[in-house]
Amino acid sequence: MTGVPASAAGGTGRPAPGGKLGAAAVNQASLWNIANILTMMRLVLVPAFVVLLLQDGGHDPAWRAWAWAAFAVAMITDIFDGHLARTYNLVTDFGKIADPIADKAIMAAGLICLSALGDLPWWVTGVILFRELGITLMRFWVIRHAVIPASRGGKMKTLAQGTAVGMYVLMLTGPLATLRFWVMALAVILTVVTGLDYVRQAIVLRRRGLAAQRATEGTSR
Repeated sequence: MTGVPASAAGGTGRPAPGGKLGAAAVNQASLWNIANILTMMRLVLVPAFVVLLLQDGGHDPAWRAWAWAAFAVAMITDIFDGHLARTYNLVTDFGKIADPIADKAIMAAGLICLSALGDLPWWVTGVILFRELGITLMRFWVIRHAVIPASRGGKMKTLAQGTAVGMYVLMLTGPLATLRFWVMALAVILTVVTGLDYVRQAIVLRRRGLAAQRATEGTSR
């Protein structure tokens, strides 16, 4: 049903032309909004970033600079696509799924490549990736009870991780190389601390959800 009265459709009792087809076209067109296009661009940038980073054995300063540029564009689009989606009501199911995948893909690619090149200890990559995967699974664990909101600490963590990985992609020397070490240390600390906070939130939300569920079942008997 299109929700259009028969009289409005010419009194024939048939749906107005373009009723269902028009709605479907609008829904299909909504996928191709600017927020989703930026997300798709970020997904495409992941393999491009890896190729640039690993060119000539992965230790050519010029190629590393190009890889940093691709990584920086990906991080910038991450900021804008979410803002545009919320501001202009462009949120879609595709965006909800693809956006976090794109975020984690570009970060995971950077961490794994840097560790494979010997620029970053594997334990750092392991801690960050374990946290990201664990929190993602935990969100699904409690999603039937509540949604764990993104915290300010989580946003700071993302900023610190992106800045640190970007600095490691560039072949910095001297004081800047020392600075990137401390930025990465801050990113690891924020990764662990915010991860533990998400675990606490998940446990609390699940307990509340189960308590509310038991209360509802008790009153319905």
